[in-house]
Amino acid sequence: MAQDTDKVLLVTGGSRGIGAATARLAAAQGWAVAVNYAAHSLAADEVVRAIRAGGGRAMAVAGDVADEAQVVRLFAQVDAKFGPVTGLVNNAGVVDVSARVDEMSAARLRRMFDINVLGTMLCAREAVRRMSTRHGGRGGAIVNVSSAATRLGSAGQYVDYAAAKGAVDVFTVGLAREVAAEGVRVNAVRPGLIHTEIHASGGLPNRVQDLQHLVPMQRGGTPEEVAQAIVWLLSDAASYTTMALLDVSGGR
Repeated sequence: MAQDTDKVLLVTGGSRGIGAATARLAAAQGWAVAVNYAAHSLAADEVVRAIRAGGGRAMAVAGDVADEAQVVRLFAQVDAKFGPVTGLVNNAGVVDVSARVDEMSAARLRRMFDINVLGTMLCAREAVRRMSTRHGGRGGAIVNVSSAATRLGSAGQYVDYAAAKGAVDVFTVGLAREVAAEGVRVNAVRPGLIHTEIHASGGLPNRVQDLQHLVPMQRGGTPEEVAQAIVWLLSDAASYTTMALLDVSGGR
């Protein structure tokens, strides 16, 4: 496997689903990949083993992105192992069980925004401190994983998740403009109905099958299909692309 020692990528929430698919694909394209996880250490280790078995470089690194101290520590661990990141995929995220807004607790809302929004912003902050030419970096790319829910609203299921991802979209646009002249590109992908474990964690394990009739393509997507878009946005092939919100949703 061809390797580029200058390509160092951190994938948050990289142990499963879209994050794991992204880590594997990026490693196959020469990135040294840090696979972040909060709870699923065995799954993260398996992703790392698979990458190494294919000749790539990878490490697993624990850290809750909603905790500033843990974010700082996980970036420092990547620095020590591979050097400063030149790529970041802000993939860590959560949903909750289906509920109306008038049924949601403040604790649920704090968790939703702490992980999906604050975590994304903290990780981006640390990445910019390493990538930006203003800070002596060589440039880089950030891809935030948002959701088609930002356009659909997710009424009756999880408006809070949609709102959090809406904040990620706005953050993507603002940060992209802020650091565009400093060698850092910032984009987002907005997956639609994708076959991942996140639906089961929200109490709807059959959500993709139940709703795929609403998708013009008449099917759910795969994590690998989303990973293709993410890794393209990270690559030099997307060198003039920043501030993009790329829908990977089968037309929905």
